Amino acid sequence: MKTVSTFNGARELADGRVGLVPTMGYLHEGHLSLIETARSENDTVVVSVFVNPMQFGQQKDLETYPRDAGRDSALASDAGADIMFTPSVEHMYPFQHRTVVSVGTVAEGMEGAHRPGHFDGVATVVAKLFAGLQPDVAYFGRKDAQQLAVVRALVADLAFPVSVRGISTVREADGLALSSRNVKIDETNRATALSLSTSLMLVADAFEAGERKSRVLRDIVRQSLALSQQLAVDHVEVARSADARTVDAIDAEAFVAVAGTVGGVRLIDNVTLDPSTGTADRGTRLTRPSILYGGS
Repeated sequence: MKTVSTFNGARELADGRVGLVPTMGYLHEGHLSLIETARSENDTVVVSVFVNPMQFGQQKDLETYPRDAGRDSALASDAGADIMFTPSVEHMYPFQHRTVVSVGTVAEGMEGAHRPGHFDGVATVVAKLFAGLQPDVAYFGRKDAQQLAVVRALVADLAFPVSVRGISTVREADGLALSSRNVKIDETNRATALSLSTSLMLVADAFEAGERKSRVLRDIVRQSLALSQQLAVDHVEVARSADARTVDAIDAEAFVAVAGTVGGVRLIDNVTLDPSTGTADRGTRLTRPSILYGGS
């Protein structure tokens, strides 16, 4: 695997069908599943590592975001990446950078409402990666369901010749959706954090048993989360996968999303529901502790 820091350098190394896995680094098994899928479907796999300042509402969060370039390089290489793209902030956002990409209503609810400007940052950096790296396919995790809808809207509206692939959420052995934030959850708060995934598995059960009303599915989540007094719930929503618009009933692929804070750590999770098959994408589970905790 070769590491480059410029768009030109990455394009010169790429050959054939190019798959891109955009990340902000500090890789875990969720990222590795994207890289491995990209490896199986493309001639060249590019992994970008860039902690995007436009996505952060608070400077402190940006400054404390975990970084480990050597670790990321080793993990990406072992998973099958050919190129690691590690641009500087100055390369991504040159002096007098003026253009900001906004996708409108797709980004307004749920995480967009809680984190104003966040999805403008996501859309802008993804647009730059697509334009600069020119991939054929880009891979994103379904854990960030609204983000996936934002990226798909971006591609459709700006006619990027990129296919967007959403890959199932990877969960820890106990069900918690993988996130670099998980390392901040102490043992005392772990059970409370697990209430997010537990509630969503109940939703998946209900959907597969035939329930299609959004109100009922939201109530299942809320009633389950109400048992965890240490959890501060931000939102519980049912929305279409295509555009992240809330729906009253599920008649096309949709997701049930939940966000909350426990012990000062904010977590998000969701399950994707497909009425054409009557099945829920519950994600995949690890069988051992995540590499986030120092394992191999």
